[in-house]
Amino acid sequence: MPRALVVVDYQTDFVTGSLGSPQAEAIEGNIVSKIEEYLESGGEVFFTRDTHGGDYLSTDEGAHIPVEHCVRGTPGWHIYGKVSGYLSRAKIIEKGTFGSLEMIRELNGFDTIEICGVATNVCVIANAVILKTAYPDSRVTVDPECVASYDEDLHRKALDVMRSLSIDIRDV
Repeated sequence: MPRALVVVDYQTDFVTGSLGSPQAEAIEGNIVSKIEEYLESGGEVFFTRDTHGGDYLSTDEGAHIPVEHCVRGTPGWHIYGKVSGYLSRAKIIEKGTFGSLEMIRELNGFDTIEICGVATNVCVIANAVILKTAYPDSRVTVDPECVASYDEDLHRKALDVMRSLSIDIRDV
């Protein structure tokens, strides 16, 4: 039964940088534990990395979220903290917006896909919906202790919406 863990956008800009939050910083240890669990049990680990160019503010996304972030090669673009220590044991998927269509190709054939990372109400939910849509018979799961948002109310609402879409939200 092939299992995959997707660590969504756990990058410096989303943890301690321009779009960071204490909530994102607080889940670092939980994500590290989750990565180790998957690697020790033979699962595969994937990282998404939000990646923008210097023209970000002139894009449609930049008009809606006018905060420059995750510009390729900048310190904020890099995977954050202890999580970055697992880069050599994971597949990295760069994405230019909230969800990743490339991820569909990479995760073909997995029975279980677990998602962790940031932000629950933006990129986590976008990728969870994409994966559940592409693989309706796969179990797509989210552990609430391994996702975070800068807005606790939107975090809870996103978990509820994902639950309503047949994405398994683990009990805490």
